[in-house]
Order: sequence, then C-alpha cells, then structure tokens
Amino acid sequence: MPPPPPPPPPAPEETTSGSRIQGSIFKWVIPILAGLLGIGLLFLLVTLFFLPRFSGGEKSPQPVTLTYWGLWEETPVVKPIIDTYTSLNPHVTINYQQQSHRDYRERLQSALASGSGPDIFRFHNTWVPMLRSELAPVPPTLFDTAAFSSTFYPVAQKDLVVGNSIVGVPLMIDGLGLYYNKTIFTAAGKSPPQNWEELRQTAFDLVVRDQIGRLQTAGIALGTTTNVEHWPDILALMILQNGGNPADPSSTATADALRFYTIFSTSDRVWDDSLPNSIFAFATEKVAMIIAPSWQAHAIKEINPDIDFAIIPVPQLPGNTITWASYWAEGVSEKSQNQEAAFKFLQYLSDRGTLVNFYTEASKVRLFGEPYSRRDLAETLESDEFVGAYITQAPDAQSFYLASRTFDNGINDKIIKYYEDAVNAVNQGEDAQKALQTVAQGVAQVLSQYGIVTQ
Repeated sequence: MPPPPPPPPPAPEETTSGSRIQGSIFKWVIPILAGLLGIGLLFLLVTLFFLPRFSGGEKSPQPVTLTYWGLWEETPVVKPIIDTYTSLNPHVTINYQQQSHRDYRERLQSALASGSGPDIFRFHNTWVPMLRSELAPVPPTLFDTAAFSSTFYPVAQKDLVVGNSIVGVPLMIDGLGLYYNKTIFTAAGKSPPQNWEELRQTAFDLVVRDQIGRLQTAGIALGTTTNVEHWPDILALMILQNGGNPADPSSTATADALRFYTIFSTSDRVWDDSLPNSIFAFATEKVAMIIAPSWQAHAIKEINPDIDFAIIPVPQLPGNTITWASYWAEGVSEKSQNQEAAFKFLQYLSDRGTLVNFYTEASKVRLFGEPYSRRDLAETLESDEFVGAYITQAPDAQSFYLASRTFDNGINDKIIKYYEDAVNAVNQGEDAQKALQTVAQGVAQVLSQYGIVTQ
C-alpha cells in the first residue's frame, strides 16, 4: 500500500488587520501631506511677494511729469543732470523750460495763480515776500531748519526760511567782487586795495585825463546811476557796512553811505556819466576797477578775450566784515499736484555730487558754472580765479531789496527807483539827508505793500 501523501505545506499567515490599515494610510496620507505643503508654499509666496504689491509695500510708482522753469541755464547744460535722475527714476519725466527774464516774475505768478504754472521754478532770493503764497514749504524729510542752516550759508537761512518753513533751496550763491585790471595796476606799480580808503586813493592815482581834463582811463566805476551796472547793490553794501539799514533811509548811516558813493563822481571825479556802461568800459580797459557779480566775467571776456584781470573781495570798513548776496533759488508750487516728486528732484539737484556735475557741465560752455551754494563745497572753489572771492565772502553776506537785474518790476525795482532819485539829486548838489526824505516815505510804502515789517 503506498504511503500516504505528505501533508500540504502550511498556508501563509494572513495579513493582520493592523498591517492592512497601515498600508492603506500610507497610500492617502502622503498625497495629503504633499498637498498641504504645496498650499503652504503657495500661501508663503502670496504673502511675501504678491500681497505687498497690492497693499502698498512695494507698489510700482505711478508715472509723473514735472515741469521745471529755469532762467539762466540753457537746456544742454541741464539735460545731462536731468537724464541722470530720470535714468534712476524711470517713472519721472522732467520737462525743463528755459524762460526769458523779460516779465518773468509776473508771468510766473500769473501761471501759478491760475494753476497752470510749473511744478518747480527758479526765483530770486528777494522775491519771497512777493511769492509767499505760491511757495510750498520744503518737507522736513528733505531739509529741516537745522540741516538747512548747516548746509547753506547764513544768508539763505535769513532769506528762504519763513517762520519754521523753508520755502526754497539755493543751488548757487553770488554777490559782489572787486574787479581790477592787472595790466593797469602793474604799469602804475599799484597793489589791489583792501579797504575803502585804499580804494579811493588808488582810484584817484590811476586816473588818466586828456589835455582838456576829460577822463581817458577812469579809476573806478562808482558814483552815478546811468552807467554803473549794479549800483543799487553797491550802495546797499555801503549802507550795511556803515551800520545802516536800507529799509530806513532817514538814518545818518544811510546818508553818509550815499555821500560816500557819490563822492567818486563829484569830489574825486574818477568817474562820470560821459563814460560808457561800466562793464563795457572795464572790458575795453577804460576803467581800472569795477564792482560786480561773478557772472559779469563772462560778458567781459566775450568783449575782450585778452583782458588780464583779477577778482578779489570787496573793500571793508575797519572793524567789520560785511559782504553782499544776490542769488537764485528753486521752489515748488503750492498748487503742484506732484509736490512729493518735485521735492525729491529738488533734493537731488541740491546734492553735493549733482552740484559738482552741474558746475562741470556749465563750464563746458562758458568760463565757469554757478558758485556753489553749499558750505561743504567751499574749499573746492576758494582758490578759483573767477569765483573764489565770492565763495570766501559768502559766510558774511547780507541781502536786501536793492538787488539789480532781477527784472522783477516789483519790490526791487520799486525801491531802486527811489534810491536812484536820491543818488541823482546828490550828484546835482542836493544834501544827502534831504534827498533821502522822499526815499524813506517811498521805501516804507513799498515794504508795507509786500507785508514787510521793519524794526
């Protein structure tokens, strides 16, 4: 009998219920975790990158067009400065428009009043009383008064700060300097004068007359109004140096300054009204000295490229140091819809590097650029043959509403007219104190008209 077949091998153990559940969990938990991770990453991406763009964190700047009215700088000088700014701020377009000086102040105010004026514009330091309501205050984030005072010269603080508000930012400084013809001085063995007494004697010694006494070479262009450029600035300087106040023409100090100004054409006769305009006379070497701002050097060199002259600080009286300031600043319209962008551009314009670039660009088309308004750039120009004297004088400069060639048909021109009548009267023999009586009334009226209270 055959042996019985071997028993079948034991059946494999069945999977336990716990193991079945575990395998099933792994099949659906892993996709869920992956999904949650994806959702988390998506949330993080939206939170960090997309949401700020809609909530203002990194909002793309809106396009802005700024209109900028300039006066003296031609477009080729300004364009490289603007191009640098717009390359860094591509959302900003700057429309620079060089204006004519003719009726500029009136056209500017008319445009600003109508709301069609520029966002940024140039104005003279003496125009603040006339433009007070049109000038937007500079935000403290651009300059607070402490930063403004430490950056620019003291005269800017006096002229461009109204109460606690800064209403303009100067990009340049200018005033008066003493020009002297080096050829004439060398031939006569003279040194340039340092004070008014020396100047008066030097001017007298340098005079050359013909056989009948007519001036062939004048000593200095002073004393008259018809042919002395910048005589109002010069007279104001003399009044201030003498301790007077041009706003108070009735004072003895003002009368003495007026007498001194006219003495060059009356008693000393080193200049008279038969001579040509003082700038032309100096350029053609018909007068040994003049007193003028820096920019007149351009005109002089254009008339006579070969003239050899130097510019030094104006003479002083013993015991004080007072110089003159007449300059231009940039302001932003109170009605501008783009004040924030305008002030950011103005901040860029007043930056050290920008002013240096501005000066460099201007020097490509003329003798030199506009003297720097910033104190921290003084040392770069103090030794310059043309503008050094103006930079060294800037810390002691003062101003008043007797600034010539602002063409404002306003506060300056009106006050100048009153003083012009006084100078002419003294040249015709009238006493200075008497001549100033009418001036005092007129000046008080003009200052009152523009809301200026004198002390």
